[in-house]
Amino acid sequence: MQEDFLHFIWQFQYYEQRNLTTQKEEPLTILEKGTQNTQAGADFSEARIRIGEVLWAGDVEIHLCASDWEKHQHHLDPHYNKVILHVVWIDDQPVYRQDGSTLPTLALRTRVDVSLLHRYQHLQQNKGLIACERHWPTVALLQKLLMLDKAASHRLERKATAVKALFKQCEEDWERLTFRLLVQSFGFKVNQDGFELLAQSIPVRSLYKQKDQLLQLEAIFFGQAGFLEEAVDDSYHTQLRQEYQFLRKKYQLEQVVSPPWKFMRLRPANFPTIRLAQLANLFYQQESIFSRFIHFDSYQTLSAFLSITASSYWQTHYHFQKPFAKKQSGRLGKGSMDSLVVNTIVPLLVFYAKQKDKPQYLDKAVATLEEIKAENNKITRMWETLGLSVKNAFDSQALIEQYNMFCQPQRCLHCTIGAQILSKEAE
Repeated sequence: MQEDFLHFIWQFQYYEQRNLTTQKEEPLTILEKGTQNTQAGADFSEARIRIGEVLWAGDVEIHLCASDWEKHQHHLDPHYNKVILHVVWIDDQPVYRQDGSTLPTLALRTRVDVSLLHRYQHLQQNKGLIACERHWPTVALLQKLLMLDKAASHRLERKATAVKALFKQCEEDWERLTFRLLVQSFGFKVNQDGFELLAQSIPVRSLYKQKDQLLQLEAIFFGQAGFLEEAVDDSYHTQLRQEYQFLRKKYQLEQVVSPPWKFMRLRPANFPTIRLAQLANLFYQQESIFSRFIHFDSYQTLSAFLSITASSYWQTHYHFQKPFAKKQSGRLGKGSMDSLVVNTIVPLLVFYAKQKDKPQYLDKAVATLEEIKAENNKITRMWETLGLSVKNAFDSQALIEQYNMFCQPQRCLHCTIGAQILSKEAE
């Protein structure tokens, strides 16, 4: 059994409540079970109970075994001084608060219907596509939609939290934040680490100072990426190298140790050299990428802005001195564009909405996801085999989150459908 099962039992009060007593056989009445706490401290806060004739208000802590109280060192932690009831499955020892007072304990092992425990264990042990696969056809459409909304909200919140951490690293500078997010995303999966290091090495303000000179923008990106270290017999490379040597001194650029850039098993459009040239073009003649990403009128406007091409050299070459067999478009593809929006712009919008308390930007983020084609991968195809329609990126992002964060780790009790299946059968 996992501790979250006891949290579920306490949350919905699925135990025999008649003639409740503490382990010291004191009469116990639960007036308010409390609110589940996701921060530091006890599991449930603002509970109200009566023990004998005394009314208590405070927190409830839940463990599988009473001895876990000391194992987790709660007896030394002042955050747990407000605990008024210790709810356990097995009461294997008395426990005490920091001040030495005995903590009242309620043991649930003999008060929970065994069949409920068996149903929970069956969900945990199911080897189907998802744990609730057997129940899935009987789940109401409304519950499935609620699951979708909760998973989408969870994903947006999780990504916004990651953006918040990066925002602090950027000293709360919105342009720096946007630059870091954008450049990291340009590495996509294969060259993500390299582009992340690159993003850390370039002061975005230096790019805006060179915004009217495409060659100089390219020089900064290729130079910081380590492609201009040695001279080669190529006039374009020579120009970039000369510009970079000047700009490196001007802006005191510190080159990071460049990782081995990966070209193998990539389509030409995904080569890191092509991506660097596209990035340079994105900043060409732009005043603020942040403003572009936050204040766009529609997804069509945003798509038009992201519809960039690499400069002419990179339409005929994939590396210095290495030409393509035939000319390429050098254009950022629709799939790549959608990926940038989903993984960069949408999280930025959500964080901006939270940081500035402007919910209209959260609405814009959701509306943008709804205009983007759904991802097609093994997770979305799995949901489709279960009969769930995946209409757009909002759906696919939600279902990827649902599978990775709830179904795969079997966190059924934190899922609206898993909780409903057990709740229905527990009535």
